[in-house]
Amino acid sequence: MEAYEHYGPEDGAGLIFVCDHASNALPQAYGDLGLSRALLETHIAYDIGAATVTRALADAYGAPAILARWSRLLIDLNRGADDPTIVMKLSDGSIIPGNRDAQVTQRIAEFHAPYHAAIEAEIARQRAAAAIPALISMHSFTPTWKNFSRPWEIGILWDRDGRLAKPLLQAFARAGFAVGDNEPYRGELENDCMYTHGTMHGLPHVLIEMRQDLVATEEQARAMAARIKPILDEALAQMGKPEIRFTRPLPVPGDISMDERTREQLEAAAFRRLVAHLRERTDVQNIDLMNLAGFCRNCLGDWYREAAGAKGIELSKDEGREIVYGMAPSEWKKRYQNEASPEQQAAFAKAQKTHS
Repeated sequence: MEAYEHYGPEDGAGLIFVCDHASNALPQAYGDLGLSRALLETHIAYDIGAATVTRALADAYGAPAILARWSRLLIDLNRGADDPTIVMKLSDGSIIPGNRDAQVTQRIAEFHAPYHAAIEAEIARQRAAAAIPALISMHSFTPTWKNFSRPWEIGILWDRDGRLAKPLLQAFARAGFAVGDNEPYRGELENDCMYTHGTMHGLPHVLIEMRQDLVATEEQARAMAARIKPILDEALAQMGKPEIRFTRPLPVPGDISMDERTREQLEAAAFRRLVAHLRERTDVQNIDLMNLAGFCRNCLGDWYREAAGAKGIELSKDEGREIVYGMAPSEWKKRYQNEASPEQQAAFAKAQKTHS
């Protein structure tokens, strides 16, 4: 049996729902991991209510969902393969006898890798169809933790890409939810599910946490999905047309060892080289860049300005573009821009229709 469930249509596009802790089931070969049935019905084994909400939202959107088939106690699919907590020997005070001598490498190959390969395959399918899907991960959390009553009803977890998280925070609050921003957990766990499939692909993504007392029954979970649907609609509309956007240094092949700071420096060097090349090649017209590659010098300047704005540095449109042009954009146009030919204009109009 597969390590995951692929739920929903095979041809849905625009959204992918994932549920890393959907199930408390265990493969027959692993028995009950030495735990009582009562313990396997608690939060240590799965995220209560998350699977029902995930399937209901997938149905509402006609979107695919990838759900874990086995318990998080077998292996935690929201952890990177290098995370020492990927197979827990102690969970919320309960010893997991069946994990004492766990063959972690075997479990990764048998359960973890296929699950993440399924998510990658769904992303690849949608990208091949020219869609840029938003990834939405559904989880749930306990009402209390170590005698602390958690006040949040919903938590929105995110890293550096807030284009979906921020409007969701606002929309949940407007709908009357007590919503936590990166509560009750932080959303910056390197190599977790959203980091791997969202951040590293530049896709819009978010993790939604629901308090378990609000989704404990099938009826409650379906009601929660119905409440979330218009809120998610609002946030997706506010986000606008999805695009690829990298907020962390690009991934490198697995056999290359390189820290994030070094990757960031290399990317900056590559950007400077590109800008220098474009300054030198004044014969290359912006309309040709747009027709062939879908971007031009103006785009680079605008992206620079947007990145500066995210750091609290305000640049005007012309200031951002001057960094790329090496002079005022109006001066570059006077010196180097030629009048577009009818052929260039026709190609530009065709490209705009294709990418709009």
